Amino acid sequence: MASFDKVETGGKLREMILSVFDIELPVDGGWGYEEKDATVIYKGEIPTTQLEHTLASMRAHLEMGLMPSKEERYGSINLNETERKEYQKDNNLFHKVSYTITAMKESEYNAFIEEYKEGYGKDSFDIDAHFRKRKEATLTREENFWFRIDQG
Repeated sequence: MASFDKVETGGKLREMILSVFDIELPVDGGWGYEEKDATVIYKGEIPTTQLEHTLASMRAHLEMGLMPSKEERYGSINLNETERKEYQKDNNLFHKVSYTITAMKESEYNAFIEEYKEGYGKDSFDIDAHFRKRKEATLTREENFWFRIDQG
């Protein structure tokens, strides 16, 4: 099973997101690996569940696609929420959200895309075998993300 380094914010999550993804979000804190470094979400125009998914996706893309060496990078990174727990602690509202993350080594993904482009529509192209191979090459991981929802 592949392992991925945690993304450190140096206390500057908002600045990191702006620098890497060129978007300003109403957030603070850490990347939500544990409750103690939960991502703080401030009230804004983006619905909370949508913002949580966006932040989880950003973290996964950093861990899997931007930080590893070129040979170890993953592409086709997708997240699906599988569980959500909401609770109060010390007058704070927390969301612990679990996601299933799927991805494929970037080099393999690119090869599958080329194979599909070249073969699609040709009698010799076995589309079922193609998608079976893609499924076998897909990494699946389960990750939790912690969010503290600012109620101010």
